[in-house]
Parts: sequence; structure tokens; C-alpha cells
Amino acid sequence: MRMAKELFKAVIMSLIVMGLSVPVLAEDKFEIEFEKDTESVKLVRDTRLGGYEIMSTEELKKLIDSGKGVLIVDTMPYEDSYKKEHIPGAKQFLFPIPIMVSWDAKETGGKTLDDFAAFLGPDKDKTIVFYCGFVKCTRSHNGAAFAKKLGFKNVYRNPGGIFAWKGANYPVAKVK
Repeated sequence: MRMAKELFKAVIMSLIVMGLSVPVLAEDKFEIEFEKDTESVKLVRDTRLGGYEIMSTEELKKLIDSGKGVLIVDTMPYEDSYKKEHIPGAKQFLFPIPIMVSWDAKETGGKTLDDFAAFLGPDKDKTIVFYCGFVKCTRSHNGAAFAKKLGFKNVYRNPGGIFAWKGANYPVAKVK
């Protein structure tokens, strides 16, 4: 009986060790690095193309906490995303995922470039931060790039978006 208990313990321990090591074995560190490299280069190129700056999630949280005036723009769909969760204080304006070279109201929920300009307001020196879901999402790129085209000077993109915000355990808001 004692031997059966020892064998049972050994089998359980083996299963635990194997279970903990499976994720490590499943991840290929070279493939992961390749993905990071690809995302990083795309982000840098998008940023150059759009002419805006990048703001980290931590920097955005500090800016919000400072009480300084900032317009935070959630560029994701209202019903499917913004309504359910968004960065507190953010306003919503839809942009498409594919890079938008020229304005297309069909891709912005029927809103025109004039609507976007009115949404941003007349102060070209205000700080504006655009975000979407995550680094690969280019909705925020589109918003930031068009704000720059309209002459706004202090335009930022938060590439990590709501995923990074939640990953940092910061509070989210929702529409009631």
C-alpha cells in the first residue's frame, strides 16, 4: 500500500511538472522575437508616416492623474467595444483597421472630416491621445494621422490600447 501511495505521488508530481513545462515547450522564443520585431518595425513606420508621437500606457495614466487637459479618443466601434469598456474620460470616434490614406465616411461611421475636426475642437495646441485595442490595431494610427493632417500639434498614439490599459490593472469605464 505504501508503495502504491509513493507511485501515485510520483505520477502526480510528474504530471504537475509536465503541465508547467508544456507552455514553455510550446513557445518558440525565436518565433516570439520575430513577431515582436515585425510589430515594432511596423509601429515605427506607422508613427513616421502619421507624424505623431507615441505615449506609453503608464505615461497616459500619469497624464490623466495629473489633471492636465487631454482629449483621449477611443477609435473602436461604439457598441462592440467602447460601450463595454474604455479608458475613463475617453470619447469615441470610429476609425477603420486598414490604414486610411484619404477620408472615407463609409469607414468612419458616416462621419465626415468636418465632423472629426468639430469633435477635436478648435484648440490646435491641446494634447490628444488616440488608442484602439492593441499594438497591431491601426485604428488609432488613422485617428492620430488625420488629427495631424488637420494641424493639431500635440498628437499621440497609445499603441497598447485598452489591452495594455487592462494589463496594467488600471480602471475601465463603461456606458450605462
